[in-house]
Amino acid sequence: GTPQKYDPTFRGPIYDRGCTDIICCVLLVLAIVGYVVVGVVAWTHGDPRKVIYPTDSRGQFCGQQGTPNEYARGLRRPRAFTGSPSAVSSPMQICVSKCPDRFLTYLSAYGSRAPGELEYYQQFCVPEFKDLQKPPTQVLKDKECPAMIIPSTPLARRCFPAIQAKKGVIMVGNETTYDDGQGRRRNVTELLEGAKKANVVLEARQLAMKIFEDYTVSWYWIIIGLVIAMVASLIFIVLLRFLAGIMVWVMIVMVILVLGYGIFHCYMEYAKLKGEAGSDVSLTDLGFQTDLRVYLHLRQTWLAFMIILCVVEVVVVLLLIFLRKRILIAIALIKEASRAIGHIMMSLLFPLCTFFLLCLCIAYWASTAVFLSTSNEAVYKVFNETACQFSGQTCNPETFNTSNVTKLCPDAQCLFAFYGGETAYHKYLIVLQFFNVFMLFWLTNFVIALGQVTLAGAFASYYWAFKKPDDMPAFPLFSAFGRALRYHTGSLAFGSLILAIVQVIRVTLEYLDHRLKAAENKFAKFLLSCLKCCFWCLEKFIKFLNRNAYIMIAVYGTNFCTSARNAFFLLMRNIIRVAVLDKVTDFLFFLGKLLIVGGVGILAFFFFTHRIKLVQDTAPPLNYYWVPILTVIVGSYLIAHGFFSVYGMCVDTLFLCFLEDLERNDGSAEKPYFMSPDLKRLLKKTNKGRPDA
Repeated sequence: GTPQKYDPTFRGPIYDRGCTDIICCVLLVLAIVGYVVVGVVAWTHGDPRKVIYPTDSRGQFCGQQGTPNEYARGLRRPRAFTGSPSAVSSPMQICVSKCPDRFLTYLSAYGSRAPGELEYYQQFCVPEFKDLQKPPTQVLKDKECPAMIIPSTPLARRCFPAIQAKKGVIMVGNETTYDDGQGRRRNVTELLEGAKKANVVLEARQLAMKIFEDYTVSWYWIIIGLVIAMVASLIFIVLLRFLAGIMVWVMIVMVILVLGYGIFHCYMEYAKLKGEAGSDVSLTDLGFQTDLRVYLHLRQTWLAFMIILCVVEVVVVLLLIFLRKRILIAIALIKEASRAIGHIMMSLLFPLCTFFLLCLCIAYWASTAVFLSTSNEAVYKVFNETACQFSGQTCNPETFNTSNVTKLCPDAQCLFAFYGGETAYHKYLIVLQFFNVFMLFWLTNFVIALGQVTLAGAFASYYWAFKKPDDMPAFPLFSAFGRALRYHTGSLAFGSLILAIVQVIRVTLEYLDHRLKAAENKFAKFLLSCLKCCFWCLEKFIKFLNRNAYIMIAVYGTNFCTSARNAFFLLMRNIIRVAVLDKVTDFLFFLGKLLIVGGVGILAFFFFTHRIKLVQDTAPPLNYYWVPILTVIVGSYLIAHGFFSVYGMCVDTLFLCFLEDLERNDGSAEKPYFMSPDLKRLLKKTNKGRPDA
């Protein structure tokens, strides 16, 4: 590309600019209008109750307020076995007030002399069943009651077989066999396959309940930990403004010490477990355990942690040794960014605005997805245990008893099968879901782009002010935000659209990869892996190009393609500076995040494991102490990332402006440098004939 030429009228972000990429702006507006229409249509047809509440065989909700089944939960009726024990014909569901707690067949309940036995069984029959004196054979033939009931456990408003293992023996309700209602005894293991997934979900629910209990007793301590992380990030940034050089070196040393302590702690735990019973079991032999504390009693776990930390420690030390001469240049950029943020303190709060808009986009997408997925209608099909030409066909339960089906197939039933539909709206539901996902990516990328171009415009006005901060505009952040929305909505939509298309392709490839996992076609798997790798690289490149293009848009007000081309050529003309200065600065920011997250994480670890004697009795008792620790660590990283993202955008903007400054100006009286005195001294540049600003 051609280097930028000197422009005597250029004094930073251009105010006299016009709208760019208008077509993309119009396209974004139309897409948003269409997205709103899709949301309204989904909210009109959808019913989220279908996700929460189970239904009976008639499609009526169980446990829904204002319905006859308000106090009932769904129960899958055990039907008479035909053929193999796992072949259950015409599965039906009814709504019951409570799950059955015993093994019982209808024949035994009907002939039982125990008072209330048949009345107890009646609650697991269809609501219309009232005649207790009706012959059992006729009741079972009319399918008014199940042939048997088994002890069940409530889960997600549904009843599943209460399977448990005692000393390696599979049992249901303390029994190993049961009567199937046809006079045959069967082993409860025959129920295992059908309830295996339910038991996994039950264990997951128990784990979730324990985690929820931990949150209820530790939430305020978690908030305190996050506040500490926020204060630490703010103090760190404030100190960088005045003591950038010292803080960078202190940060490097602290990270090395934190990693060193982690290695020492892992070694001590590894050595302490030597000789203890069960500590030498391998992770492979142990397998997956819901109680993660089990892994901490294995020597192999702490050995793995120690090896990982040692590798990280060696990598960090080697990088610092080879990049030690370039760290001074990075420190100068950080100092300059510290001064810029010091004059535009509102920039530290701007990520909250971006976060709020992102939450709105995600919330709208999630609600629309739920309503779209629950906008199907109840579909009823013909179920029959004997041969019937109408079996599997759709039917209407209101007119089924008067139709020809019951005449030709007397034992046929019209039962609820699933939620679906045959209208044009239901046929294109998958397209609407795809559009919903696509708009999520487009809008979230647009919001991120808006935040980047706003920060870039504010920091560019700082750099191009010859006398800092006297020549800066009064409200640089709000001015940059207004210019971005007024003139460059189309350009931001263009850049975010390109990125959204690539991201949707990546999601599609991940979906195909998930579907092909069981396939044996190795060539297809290889091709898919190559495509995933290529599009991952393409996404990273587009993000990098977009970020620098937005800086050029904020400064010059050009369209997206022109800005992306100019930014790319500018970076290519200074590829060595880009590789060294920019990436070293990113590395230092990563170390800063690591220090804050590591420090707060270690503090949380000592607190929640009762290892701080001063507050040993204050820490709450927990089922899993890793729950609040991981929450504090993840929250601390997000908080630190929010603060350092502002710094990162500031450094990138100043760096691009710095490169433009070197190409446009030569330090003469007519073409003075706009860079700070520290940068001029570092690069041995001076403004001839004019005092340094």
